[in-house]
Amino acid sequence: MATGYLLVMGCLAVGTRLARRPGPRPAAPGHGWAALLRRVGATAAGGYLVLAAVVTGYYFGVARLGGDFLADALTGTARLLALVLPLWLAASWLTERARARRSRTRRSRARRSQPRSRE
Repeated sequence: MATGYLLVMGCLAVGTRLARRPGPRPAAPGHGWAALLRRVGATAAGGYLVLAAVVTGYYFGVARLGGDFLADALTGTARLLALVLPLWLAASWLTERARARRSRTRRSRARRSQPRSRE
């Protein structure tokens, strides 16, 4: 258990250090449905793989179980992903839509507040 805790904390420390590193920032991901589906799909697939690794490690390393328990655990997490993914996609889409609306509103307010030159 301590090893798992140290691994998680180490990953968080490395991620925080990389996020605060000075230098050029990576380009922002694209906009639109393709970019949203790519981000959600990549995050869901990575999350499933991490969850599968944790479940496998627990069943084989801690509980000393295998076989049917492991198969049920992996199919159960796949079912969970199938239930949650459409809801998460909808929430991500609504968030992106609200963010785009806010940025459009800010741009239009900025344009209206600029003094017009008379030429």
